[in-house]
Amino acid sequence: MLLDFANLTPLDRYRWLAATVTPRPIAWVSSLSGEGVANLAPFSFFQVISDEPATLMVNVGTRDDGALKDTLRNAQETGELVIHLVSFAQVEAMNASAAILPRSSSEFEHCAIASIPSTRVAPPRVAGAAVAFECRVAEIIGYPQQQPNHHLIFAEVLLAHVDDGVLNEKGRIDPHRLDLVGRLGGTAYSRTRDTFDLQRPS
Repeated sequence: MLLDFANLTPLDRYRWLAATVTPRPIAWVSSLSGEGVANLAPFSFFQVISDEPATLMVNVGTRDDGALKDTLRNAQETGELVIHLVSFAQVEAMNASAAILPRSSSEFEHCAIASIPSTRVAPPRVAGAAVAFECRVAEIIGYPQQQPNHHLIFAEVLLAHVDDGVLNEKGRIDPHRLDLVGRLGGTAYSRTRDTFDLQRPS
């Protein structure tokens, strides 16, 4: 099969990309609006891009009608967010928080997701999250430049909360205990339980 992306609809392009570039880690992002409403939403176009400074990138697309999503608007307004990793134990709550709600409504309250205060930023954290990164917005870039339909949020990590229960005896992450979920195509997900080791060549 040969796919000429110039002849595909935007939806078909998304489906092919989302079904092939897998598994994708999920950023479960909490933020606050300028009015103080807490938002929580998942994004699977997400990655770590730098260790100096420690920086994560979340790609937030626009809504079907071209409107900006609350996460992006909040990041623009307040310059802070918390990025959580999603363990299998919280996958149902993560999925529930993907619902489209009015800007005046909080996913924490609507989905009965418990929150706890952050340490250095204003947005709350998800209670029980295995890993949570408190971040400040370093830069937001619209793409493509002329008529952006995605916005890349570069988030500098200020502080990380790591549950002791996902660490091994050496104090390092045990991927089996972390048990993260990854996004595949359509409604399919994966878990980080099936792992193997490879030694990099010298």
